Formats: sequence, structure tokens, C-alpha cells
Amino acid sequence: MSEMNEFTPELMELVDEHGNKKCFEIIDTADINNEKYFALLPAIEDDDFLNANLELIILKVVEEKGEEVLASIDDDDEFNEVWQYFMEEIDNAYEDADEFEEV
Repeated sequence: MSEMNEFTPELMELVDEHGNKKCFEIIDTADINNEKYFALLPAIEDDDFLNANLELIILKVVEEKGEEVLASIDDDDEFNEVWQYFMEEIDNAYEDADEFEEV
């Protein structure tokens, strides 16, 4: 059995409104304006990852029937603010990686 390490992706399985299950990799989470958000990528389930559609998905934690669930963000301004936050975080992560490689 392989050990998990810092390079092992954190995965989350989601079920859509039609009952279809899909696995996602959690890229980042954020608390913005007292709300929690997740940035996800579809998990690559085969070796053809170079041709995979890796569209970033951003979901918001909402309470539904007393339970926390992930939902799409309907407000354009809210979505744009959260999108910008995650894009800056991703850019910063790549800059940090580049600086690490140069050392």
C-alpha cells in the first residue's frame, strides 16, 4: 500500500442532481466574506491526462436542509471575486515553485 504524501491529491466525490458521481481534486479552499469556497479540477482517471479537459470548477458551501452541500455560485459579482482570488493563489503558487527551482 502506498503512503500519502504532500504530492498526493486530495479527492472529493460529488453527486450531481441526476445521481451521477464524479471525482474531483481539491486544488484550494478559501474563506471569503464569511463564506467557504472550493476550487476543484476533475480528477484524471486514466493515463491520457495531457488531453484531459481540466476546467477549474468553483463551488460554494451552502446549508440545505440542515446539511452543508456544495453549490454553484449564481451571483456574477460574487463568482468573479472568488474566481479572481483563486487565480491569484494559483499564480502565486507557480511563482513560488519557480523560485524554488532556481535555488
